[in-house]
Amino acid sequence: MRKIEHIGIAVKNMDEANEIYRAMLNTEPYKSEAVESEGVITSFFQMGESKIELLAATNENSPIAKFIEKRGEGIHHIAFDVEDIDAEIARLERRGFILINHKAKPGADNKIVAFLHPKSSNGVLVELCQDTGPTRKELFEEGLR
Repeated sequence: MRKIEHIGIAVKNMDEANEIYRAMLNTEPYKSEAVESEGVITSFFQMGESKIELLAATNENSPIAKFIEKRGEGIHHIAFDVEDIDAEIARLERRGFILINHKAKPGADNKIVAFLHPKSSNGVLVELCQDTGPTRKELFEEGLR
C-alpha cells in the first residue's frame, strides 16, 4: 500500500453534502459519477495527495443506504492506493484478512477496487484502489504540453 487514496463519507443528500464540503474545504468537487453496480453516486474533492469521496445512495437497497440506516451519516471507509491490486488481495488473504471481494471490480474515479471486511481490520471498512487510467494530475499536465 502506497498512500491513503481517499476517505469515503456516506451522506443522505449529495447536494447538501457538496455545499458543506465546498464551504469547508474552500474548493469545488472535481468529479461526480454514478457507480450503478453499487447503487451510489459519488463526488470527489482533492485535498493534496488524498481525496474526500462523498457517497449517496441511489436506491434503498444500496450498501450506502443500508449503512446510513444502521449507523447514520459519516465515515464509511478508508481507501489505500495500491500498485498491483491482485498481488495485494493475495497477500492479504495469505495473512488471514477477510475479503469482501476476492477479485477486483470497477470502481469510481478510474479505479479498480476490492474491499476488506471490517471484522478483520478493527471495525474499519478498507478499500484497495488501483488506477486504471490517467489521473487528474496527468490529464492536467498533458493539457499543458
